[in-house]
Amino acid sequence: MNARQANPWAALGALCLGFFMILLDTTIVSIAIPTMLTKLNAGLNSIVWVISVYLLTYAVPMLFTSRLGDRFGPKRVFLAGLVVFTGASLWCGLSGNAEMLIAARAVQGLGAALMTPQTLAFITHLFPPSKRGPAMGMWGGVAGLATIAGPLLGGVLVDHFGWEWIFYVNVPIGVIAVVLTLLLVPDWQPKNSHSFDLLGILLSGAALFCIVFGVQNGQQYDWGTVFGGVTVFEIIGAGVVLLIAFLAWQRANKREPLLPLQVFSNRNFSAGTLTATTVGFAMTGMFLPLVIYIQSVLGLTPTTAGLLTAPMSLLSGIVAPFVGHLSDKVNGKYLVMFGLTALAAGLGIVALQATPDSSPWSLVPALLVCGLGIGCIFSPMSNMTMGSVEPRLAGTASGIFNTARQVGGVLGSAAIGVLLQARISASIADEATKAAAQLPEPYRAPFAEGIAHAAAGTGEFGSAGGQSPMPGLPAEIAAQAGKLATQAVHSGLTDAARVTMLLPMGVLLLGVLAAAVLRKVEPRWGTPAATPEAAAA
Repeated sequence: MNARQANPWAALGALCLGFFMILLDTTIVSIAIPTMLTKLNAGLNSIVWVISVYLLTYAVPMLFTSRLGDRFGPKRVFLAGLVVFTGASLWCGLSGNAEMLIAARAVQGLGAALMTPQTLAFITHLFPPSKRGPAMGMWGGVAGLATIAGPLLGGVLVDHFGWEWIFYVNVPIGVIAVVLTLLLVPDWQPKNSHSFDLLGILLSGAALFCIVFGVQNGQQYDWGTVFGGVTVFEIIGAGVVLLIAFLAWQRANKREPLLPLQVFSNRNFSAGTLTATTVGFAMTGMFLPLVIYIQSVLGLTPTTAGLLTAPMSLLSGIVAPFVGHLSDKVNGKYLVMFGLTALAAGLGIVALQATPDSSPWSLVPALLVCGLGIGCIFSPMSNMTMGSVEPRLAGTASGIFNTARQVGGVLGSAAIGVLLQARISASIADEATKAAAQLPEPYRAPFAEGIAHAAAGTGEFGSAGGQSPMPGLPAEIAAQAGKLATQAVHSGLTDAARVTMLLPMGVLLLGVLAAAVLRKVEPRWGTPAATPEAAAA
């Protein structure tokens, strides 16, 4: 099937089904963490690896996999990634221990890296610039819906079927996506006979791996020694050095570099890529303090926690297609700036409202503001970033754009995790000191020290509520100490979550500044869908 015979909307629907699975798996796991800790008999660090290894193997190969689409055809690479992702999802569900699950998630991330760059490249091929806004609206709606719907679907599956089903659910979806892709997506061949920049692939992969590994797992090693005499900061430093070497090689490589630096001379692409990085940072990181607050403090089950965020998901999915149409008529940068500001404002309202005894449903208006913001971001941001890129660079630019968003997500998860853990330790210790004043003098210092030690330890604070931190106390003192411990933990977690939400808010405001640089996209490159030969030139 060629581009002339293909229905572009049907093809986009098939591609979006696979894209939905990828983004769903970036958020669906977080809500299952408490259950996996118990069922897999694993420590918290092992379960965190289940999340981080997926993000690592997703982000690191993206520049390389975008080139594979240019070389072998986006449909073929997309299908290969879809098969790998679906098979790895089945492996994840069958895993009997944390180590096997981590290995399966690494393969799953590689499948996602093969698929993601091909979706945007197909949009620029199938739709002319004048009709690209609605297509980006559909893509943006799927992106926003999948990213936010993860906690809802994950909560329902975990509560009613078990943690394995957050992975098993991908298998039938993946099979359907494979069939629809084979039937509906044209076998577009860009006919760009690329040579692979092997040195560039190795340098970029090693650089991203070192930086992401160091930041994502720094807290696990207490920002100290990882192995031998090598420290976390030395690994991050090595990543920075490798990144500089990669950029120097790309500048020196006159033949066909992995990262054509001339693409960054395009103002919209540079500004849009920076904006996408801030969006990935904020949207990945915002869920950690939010989920901990609504589950560990307010006591919601995974399903109820998912239901609480469902209106946000629904609104973002409804808004995105309309914003896609609107972005063809107005300067899309104002839509992006509004969306980023609304998302930051929604998080700010949540932070202001959060108390240990808040009604969970009082947070819905603020979450709706977040959903409105998310719905306004993706389609105009993607359209303005990719719409001004020459067709011959579409695959490479798509890879850079998606890599930036995923690296932003990895850094956001790590940075917010580090800040949250630091604030938990400090806030719970302060609250424990205040609560200890209500106990008889001999018990005050041991009580405060016990709570503070627990907060600074494994981080498995969710099970501490109601239990006395001092075994062997007289019954009347033990009951009082247990109640005070619960109050201290809940107050400390609430304060930590509120402070931590300031970080994604600040990063989103940086995104507003980057989006302000964007210029309205004018149709410059013809109509790719009508002239595939020109698009592939």
